[in-house]
Amino acid sequence: MIEISNLLIQRNGRDSLRVDALHIQRGETLAVVGPNGAGKSTLLLALAHLLKPTKGEIKFKDKNIKEWDDLEYRRKIAFVFQDPLLMDMTVEQNIGLGLKFRGVEKNEIKHQVEKWSKSMGVDSLRARRANQLSGGEAQRVSLARAFVLNPELLLMDEPFSAVDPQTRGQLLNDLSSVLAHEQRTTIFVTHNLREAAQIGDRIAVVVNGELKQVGTPNQIKENPVDDSVKMFLKDF
Repeated sequence: MIEISNLLIQRNGRDSLRVDALHIQRGETLAVVGPNGAGKSTLLLALAHLLKPTKGEIKFKDKNIKEWDDLEYRRKIAFVFQDPLLMDMTVEQNIGLGLKFRGVEKNEIKHQVEKWSKSMGVDSLRARRANQLSGGEAQRVSLARAFVLNPELLLMDEPFSAVDPQTRGQLLNDLSSVLAHEQRTTIFVTHNLREAAQIGDRIAVVVNGELKQVGTPNQIKENPVDDSVKMFLKDF
């Protein structure tokens, strides 16, 4: 699905992220971990084509993302942020908003909203306005809003870091079940190693603006590639 090679991203004239090589398979969930400021979110922004490479390339479905029409490419992806960023409208309207913008027929919007509100556990909240939701409820709506678009690539930037531990655990369990069922290619950024091990098929470790290592949780835990990865994993 995604092939990255010899990638350099610069922000404000400084190197922000280096990736020598990274291949992500269709249907895979890759959890990206690393310290704050390591370059994890930069990777997501590059994959969303919101940051342009200084050098190297990112291929999506064997085609350099520079060659994709911007609108066509963005319709193939969905982005879930740490802050749900909901509109001042009902839960039902928020979930269906992207489909409405795409001109989807009303009955189909209703069907898809019902499906994903149930899948993400907010079916009973569909008539509630966004400003009446708890943090966990709002993030569930944000997830439903992303999945309803049927994205080929789902990008998630620390989506559960702002909710309490109990709510985070419930959200992780529900999201893991949905991803396992849907086989949706997903890049999930987190600084929480246990979260990454639970949700990721593989883990990518980013330290000091460089992709250091990719592997299963056990592979990385047992054979860290260098001292910087070992230091990051010390509490894992």
